[in-house]
Amino acid sequence: MVHSLRPSALMPRGFVIDETASAGDAIILTVRSTDISSRCPGCGTRSERIHSRYHRHLNDLPIAGKSVRLVIAARRFHCDAVLCGRRIFTERFETDVLAPWARRTARLDHIVHHLGLALGGRPAATIARRLMVPVSNDTLLRVVRRRGTPRFVPPTVIGIDDWAWRRNQRYGTIICDLERRKTIALLPDREPATAQAWLSDQQQINIVARDRGGAYALAAAKALPEATQVADRWHLMENASRAFLDAVRKSMRQIRTAIGSATINPDLLTAAERIQYQGYLHREDANAAILDLAKSGVAIKEIVRRTGHSRGLVRRVLRGQRSDVFRVRENSLEVYLPWLDAQWSAGHRNGAQLWRELTRQGFRGCLRVVTEWATRRRRAEMMDCYALSRTPSARAVARLMTIGRDDLSKSQTVTVAAIEGGVPQLVEAREVVAAFQAMIRKKSLADLEPWLERARPSLVAAFANGVAKDRAAVSAAISSPWSNGQTEGQITKLKLVKRQMYGRGKIDLLQACVIGAG
Repeated sequence: MVHSLRPSALMPRGFVIDETASAGDAIILTVRSTDISSRCPGCGTRSERIHSRYHRHLNDLPIAGKSVRLVIAARRFHCDAVLCGRRIFTERFETDVLAPWARRTARLDHIVHHLGLALGGRPAATIARRLMVPVSNDTLLRVVRRRGTPRFVPPTVIGIDDWAWRRNQRYGTIICDLERRKTIALLPDREPATAQAWLSDQQQINIVARDRGGAYALAAAKALPEATQVADRWHLMENASRAFLDAVRKSMRQIRTAIGSATINPDLLTAAERIQYQGYLHREDANAAILDLAKSGVAIKEIVRRTGHSRGLVRRVLRGQRSDVFRVRENSLEVYLPWLDAQWSAGHRNGAQLWRELTRQGFRGCLRVVTEWATRRRRAEMMDCYALSRTPSARAVARLMTIGRDDLSKSQTVTVAAIEGGVPQLVEAREVVAAFQAMIRKKSLADLEPWLERARPSLVAAFANGVAKDRAAVSAAISSPWSNGQTEGQITKLKLVKRQMYGRGKIDLLQACVIGAG
């Protein structure tokens, strides 16, 4: 059975069309309400006594590629209630159809709101013009701000972490409902007092997943003393890896002795390496001065005053963390190294051909980066008398000692064997870190105490002491199914929204776009 489509069916609920007209790219529809009465906004009394009429202009959803403008023949009514102070009121409509003083129908305003949430200001305004929806970028952001953030269901399991307004300068706090997998609050800073004030109003929270920083731990302990704190498992794994890297940095002098490169021949260095070597000699002089003062019993504060170095640099020297000769930065090939190693092992050793294949995979570096990598790899396999003359950086040593032996070249295997034979404490630190990461993966809580006893006398004792201080949260991370990974994902979404607004979004707009979109 075929049903005919009436023009009134295209109108918002409660309206009928009286007249239609066309004006260029717009359709003008004169409509009126089907109700014979209206409710007074002051006292709620319904009235049928009409005082006057006026025309109200507003926009509606487009039809057939043309924008639609509605002209509503609105009415004013007398309020006959004796105790009402409002004698005349304007006709009111249902809020899900047309709000008071609105210039758009509710259904069009809903579309405008979602355009603003999805695309921001200018991009959404561009799309809106193509959709024949007359709205500016400022209006889009104003609608998003006006709708604000919806009320959230009081959570019982939350994740809390910081996010960067501007990296290394200003940070905020994000709070997520881990059960419902959504962001529920953005705080303007990461101060413990701000987080504590928010948490104090949510006494129903039972579990707080957080990173390893002390600020959120302190805030949660003060605001929710009965709640269980859970350390983030990813941060635990990352902290363990960083602890092993610090152990390698502390052992660089012994490593250089073990692999036979305690002395460096400057004639064998490239120009860039020679500049780094000169910097190393300068650092060694500064390190020796600081260590001599420390051996004489001079306090760190006095060493800072005498040498003019920062307190952090003095601490790194005393901890043995400033002895690398060649400091290599992470380059653009880092993510492609496994593929390059596989191609090299398969016999594909032409640098230009490797570069052409990498560009098809999305690599954006130049040919020289790949050819230099191939040259270094080729020289490393020559095993001549100078193969072990240059010590890898601490990060490179840590990588070589933690990857599988099957993935190492012949010279790398010799280097690792020399390090393991000359620095047995580093081998013990590697085994301790591997045991900790295996404990996290297997969720074996019973192994925590034996691990702490084993780790305390090793090179990763500082990491073990940190785990011991945060033992309750670490134990919960091992045994609990909750972690802060969801929060990290929400931070990635927040960064995307912030960059869509060119980083200029204020806290209210970010809250509306991140929380309101959920």
